[in-house]
Amino acid sequence: MRSLRTVVTLSALALSLGLAACGDDDSSGESASATTTTKTEANAPCDITNPPLKNAGTLTVGTDKPAYPPYFEDDDPSNGKGFESAVAYAVANELGVKKENVKWTVVPFNSSYAPGSKDFDFDINQISITPERAEQVDFSEPYYAAPQAVIALNGTDAAKATDLAGLKDAKLGVQVGTTSLDAVNDVIKPSTQPQVFNDSNDTVSALKNKRVDAIVVDLPTALYLTAAEIDDSTIVGQFTAGGGDEWGLLAEKDSKLTSCLDEAIGNLRASGKLDEIQSQYLGENTAPTLN
Repeated sequence: MRSLRTVVTLSALALSLGLAACGDDDSSGESASATTTTKTEANAPCDITNPPLKNAGTLTVGTDKPAYPPYFEDDDPSNGKGFESAVAYAVANELGVKKENVKWTVVPFNSSYAPGSKDFDFDINQISITPERAEQVDFSEPYYAAPQAVIALNGTDAAKATDLAGLKDAKLGVQVGTTSLDAVNDVIKPSTQPQVFNDSNDTVSALKNKRVDAIVVDLPTALYLTAAEIDDSTIVGQFTAGGGDEWGLLAEKDSKLTSCLDEAIGNLRASGKLDEIQSQYLGENTAPTLN
């Protein structure tokens, strides 16, 4: 797996912001596959060989800080390491922009999809594509679709579940305002209301302290948590909710760059480069599927 942070406090802070970013979604569980219908249709075709950048010759990319694994490594988006850093540089290459001409800027997660002009060309930060957000900003075609995952402590009844029905009576924990909460309510439909926590640290602590039987997060976050944060834990399984939780590159509303971003992502997918980056930084998806 990826190299992990050596400073515990930074890791905790990164995790706190990270889980909010990974799953945060202000939709009511609508499928992210509505991308093509919610995206602004007025965007003119973009010449990928001569993309319209905010600053000529420089591609400005936004993400939050801290930037944490497996999406970024060493809290440094500019090093090209980590899933989203590598995707950003691969997109830059498709746009004909050299690595040294990529500039990173800090954009708080909740500010990224706020309406108004942006000081970046695109933002990459595990931002779920939702119809509500697409009314305020543009999204590229998805560069990743993250299933949901259930984490439990080894040896517990929840850890032994082999299907969603086996989690029906479990006490589930989840972060407020996330696609994971929607997934719990819409797909698992537990017999008791899930315990909802204000942030990721509280959610993780609840599982560590056995206040809940299991927690639900997106799969990449689950891989990180079980490897680096929650001792003696396991991924019970993964499941899809509402067509999946698709993440897109975010651009200013009616951006002339949007169709170029679509083409770049399409090229990377067709060439296999996107799958290669995903495999390198997110690992092989071996979590069992819960039906």
